Amino acid sequence: MECTSNKHYSVLLILLIFLSPLVCCQLSYDFYEVTCPLLTPIVQTSLKFAMANEPRIAASLLRLHFHDCFVNGCDGSVLLDDTSTFKGEKNAKPNRNSIRGFEFIDIIKSKLEFVCPSTVSCADLLAITAREAVNLSLLPFPYWRPTLLGRRDGTTASESEANKLPSPFDTLQNITSKFISKGLEVKDVVVLSGAHTIGFAQCFTFKQRLFNFNSTGKPDPSLDSSLLQYLQKLCPDNYHDTNLAPLDSFTSYIFDNMYYRNLVKNSGLLQTDQALMHDAMTASLVINYSEYPGQFYQDFAASLEKMSLIGVLTGQQGEIRKNCRVVN
Repeated sequence: MECTSNKHYSVLLILLIFLSPLVCCQLSYDFYEVTCPLLTPIVQTSLKFAMANEPRIAASLLRLHFHDCFVNGCDGSVLLDDTSTFKGEKNAKPNRNSIRGFEFIDIIKSKLEFVCPSTVSCADLLAITAREAVNLSLLPFPYWRPTLLGRRDGTTASESEANKLPSPFDTLQNITSKFISKGLEVKDVVVLSGAHTIGFAQCFTFKQRLFNFNSTGKPDPSLDSSLLQYLQKLCPDNYHDTNLAPLDSFTSYIFDNMYYRNLVKNSGLLQTDQALMHDAMTASLVINYSEYPGQFYQDFAASLEKMSLIGVLTGQQGEIRKNCRVVN
C-alpha cells in the first residue's frame, strides 16, 4: 500500500491555510505534542482493544465524527446529553437508536483527564478516533496519517439541526446540496461515501428497495439478484427492521475499495450509495476508485480532513469539556 509523503501534508496544509486562514493557523498536527504527548498512544491502544472485542466500533466512530461535523460544525455537540435548556442531537431521528460509540469516547476521555486534565477537547477526540479507526481497519498494515488538532468544544447542541443530516432516504441531489452547504464538493460526496466500506445498516434503511421500490410493488431492478434474495430473507417484515446487513458484504471490517467495486456490480446496499452510479460525474469517480485503491485512500484522507474543519471553534471560543456529555 502506498504511503503519502510529508510533502503531501505540507501541500495540503498550505492549501487549507489558503482556504481557511483563521482556522488552520490555530490547528496543527502536533498541537498536543507538549501538553498531552500520550494522546495518540492512548487512543490507538484503546481502539485496538475495542476493535478486537467489537469490530463494528471502527465504523461507528467514523460515523459519529461525521454526524458531529454536519451539525453546527465539528464541536463535539453530538456527544452532549439533553439538558433543561436544549434538546441534544442523540435523539434526533437520524441518530436515535443508530449512532454508537459514546461509551468508548467516555473511556478515552477519562484516561486523558487523568494524564492531561482539561487539555484535549471532545471535538478533537472525535477527529482523532475517526482517523485511527480508519488506520486500524486498513490491511495489510496501518496507513498512518496525522490529524489536524486544536478544536474547542461547543456549549450547546441542536436536535432540529441534527434532523437535517443526510439520510439514506435522500436523493443524491439532496445529499449533494447538504454537502455543498457545508463547504464540501461533489467529489467529497463520493469519497466520504466510501466510509461505507466498513459498517452495517439496519433493514429499515434499505427495505424499500426489496419489496416496494418507488411504490411499484416490486424490488429495485438495479439491485443484484443474489444480493436481493439474501436481503429479502434477512428483512422479511417490519418485525426485522433492526436486523443488520453489512454495507460491504465481502470485506465488512476492512477499509478498502470494495465498496466501489460493489457499486459497479449493482451491489450497493443503500439506495443513496447505488445512486452514485446513476449520475455521470459521480459514476466516473466510483469507477476510478474501484480500479485504483491507492487513489481512494489518498482522497479519503484529504476529504476527511476537509470535513473535520467544518465550523471548528479555536482559540478562546467554546471550552475544553472535562466530561464530553455535559458542558463544564
